Amino acid sequence: MKNLLLIDDDKELVSLLDKNLTSEGFIVETAYDGEEGLNKFLIKDYDLIILDGVMPRMSGFEMLKLIRQKTDTPVLMLTAENDQTEQVISLGMGADDYLTKPFSERDLSGRIKVMLRRIQYKKGNADNKISHLDIELFPSQQQALCQERTIELTNTELLLLEKFLTNPGQLLEKSALSEQVLGKKLQKFDRSIDMHLSNLRRKLPTRLDGQMRVKNFRGRGYMWLDNDAPSVNEH
Repeated sequence: MKNLLLIDDDKELVSLLDKNLTSEGFIVETAYDGEEGLNKFLIKDYDLIILDGVMPRMSGFEMLKLIRQKTDTPVLMLTAENDQTEQVISLGMGADDYLTKPFSERDLSGRIKVMLRRIQYKKGNADNKISHLDIELFPSQQQALCQERTIELTNTELLLLEKFLTNPGQLLEKSALSEQVLGKKLQKFDRSIDMHLSNLRRKLPTRLDGQMRVKNFRGRGYMWLDNDAPSVNEH
């Protein structure tokens, strides 16, 4: 049974979601502001954290920043409807995914299960190591090394990196990356993959040969560059 920490200042919503998720077999603990949620997080390990962005005493964004200083526990942010600023901030600070309010209990449950399946996939991956140029990835240990230095990545960033390292020199479409990495269809104006990739690029040091690691093919997708990566027509 998976342990979830649900943090939102809307007590009626928390009660409804708690009841629904518990009925589906999850163990749910709740908090009604970021400070209370942080106190619970610091004394117990959770499989996934569901975190509202705007709350009293300590915002969800402040709590997310502190979480990422300590662990790569998956975080699903709850953001305001059509508020792309909240969504971009959430992903930029290390959230694995976001869900906009209002949402159905079914949508939330489905997103949680997808996120947890991604973690189980990585833990059960039998491959000992995936290597490309100056990067070594160990999926089963959830560890990445670049130039022999450990790189702290979120679970989503690790899975995105694995997709690239196993397909160097190939154009990967954003729609495919969204489904394979985030477990959801790419929606109009959804910048989730862009933000996760931006975070990944920021954390990785410059290639030893000075070349860029990823090429963006506008409107199509991304290519993780090999030494002899093929040219793709951008038009």
